[in-house]
Amino acid sequence: MSGHHHDHDHDHDNHFTAIEARVKALETLMVEKGYVDPAALDAIVDTYETRVGPRNGAQVVAKAWTDPAYAERLKVDGTAAVAELGYGGRGGEHIVACFNTPEEHNLVVCTLCSCYPWPVLGLPPVWYKSPPYRAKAVIDPRGTLADFGVTLPEGQRIRVWDSTAETRFIVIPMRPAGTEGWSEEKLASIVSRDSMIGTGLPHVEDAA
Repeated sequence: MSGHHHDHDHDHDNHFTAIEARVKALETLMVEKGYVDPAALDAIVDTYETRVGPRNGAQVVAKAWTDPAYAERLKVDGTAAVAELGYGGRGGEHIVACFNTPEEHNLVVCTLCSCYPWPVLGLPPVWYKSPPYRAKAVIDPRGTLADFGVTLPEGQRIRVWDSTAETRFIVIPMRPAGTEGWSEEKLASIVSRDSMIGTGLPHVEDAA
């Protein structure tokens, strides 16, 4: 484990729950009054959860893959390096970048709630907040990865990082072979949200 312990109460989550409750009430009202199509709302949420938010993190990863000096800065001070690209603020006060290597694969979980680095990854996916993921990731990380269709080489150990309100993690996946000479933009297109949580890997065939 990472040595990061939950020794604080999770007020920050309760705070967001209140906001979420208000948003939900507002959504319901708007849908009932016919101002908003529920499908359009879902599309907006999906955009932030899977596209807009994670694109920020994907830019960070692509720059780390192409700029060794930036990768070093990211290792030393994730928050500052992420801020260089214009990302930061609430939920990104202290970001630690965990670099995957052939020897070690990183997996992020928040065992007590759902702390998540919003500035680089957008909205947390529903499964990230679910008790089964939060429990199994710690007890059986290899089995958890198998649930996501990820099989690692036998010798590659898995390190599990427990997110807290103070510290949030972004996984920097290994750059896949066959991407030599690619632009940062093309590289960013293969960096999925799941690969920055550790439950996925980038694939060359996913290139935009």
